[in-house]
Amino acid sequence: MDRQRLVVFSGAGISAESGLRTFRDSDGLWEEHRIEDVATPEAWHRDPTSVLRFYDQRRAQVIAAMPNAAHIAIAQLQGKFEVVVVTQNIDDLHERAGSEHVLHLHGEILKARSTKDPGLVVQLEKPTIEIGDRCALGSQLRPHIVWFGEAVPMMDPAIDLIARADHLLVVGTSLNVYPAAGLIQYAPRYCSITLVDPADVTLTRAGMTHIKAKASEGVPSLASEWMRKGSITA
Repeated sequence: MDRQRLVVFSGAGISAESGLRTFRDSDGLWEEHRIEDVATPEAWHRDPTSVLRFYDQRRAQVIAAMPNAAHIAIAQLQGKFEVVVVTQNIDDLHERAGSEHVLHLHGEILKARSTKDPGLVVQLEKPTIEIGDRCALGSQLRPHIVWFGEAVPMMDPAIDLIARADHLLVVGTSLNVYPAAGLIQYAPRYCSITLVDPADVTLTRAGMTHIKAKASEGVPSLASEWMRKGSITA
C-alpha cells in the first residue's frame, strides 16, 4: 500500500517558538528596519554593506536557535508517511530536526548566491558574507534570500508538490502573506487540510480544520495521533 503523501506548509510562527523573531509581529524586525533599507534589490544596490550586516545578524540568530517540538514531530512523521516540507522560513530548523525533503520558498540564510547568476548558489562556510566575497564567476556574493520585489523561483515546484498531496498540514502561518498564502488553493479536492496556528485566519477552504494552538503544542499532539492510527485523518 502506498504511503499517504503529506505536505507540511510552514511559516514564521513555527520558527518564532525557537526564538527567531518574525517580521510582522508587533515586536518584529520591521519595527527596527525599513523593508526598503534591508530587503529589496534597490537596498542592495544602494548600500550592500548594511544589507549584508542585517543578514549576518539573522544568520547568527539562526545558528544559535534550536528546533522545537513542532519541527521534531514533523520529522518523525516520515516514519509512517511520505513527507515534504514547503516552508516560507529561511532557517534550517526543519533540516536539523531531521526532515529530509524541504523546499524553501524564500531562500536559505545559510547559503549565498552569485549576483551574476542567480542559479549559482553556495553553502556558506562562515557565518558572514563580506564585500569582496566572490562566486566562481567572480561576482559579489549576496544572501540567498528572495527580497521584496523579486520573483519567487520555487513557487512552481511548491505548487506541484501541493497539487499531489493527500493531506496538507499548515503550521505557523495565518495565511496572510502572498503569493505563498495562495498555495493552499492548489491542493486537490480530495486533499484534507489542517491548520495549526493560534491566530484567526481569513483565508480558508472548504473542509479545512483549524486547530488554534501554538505549533509546539498542536503539531506534536496531531502527529502522535496520526502515528498511532497509521493514517492521516482530518
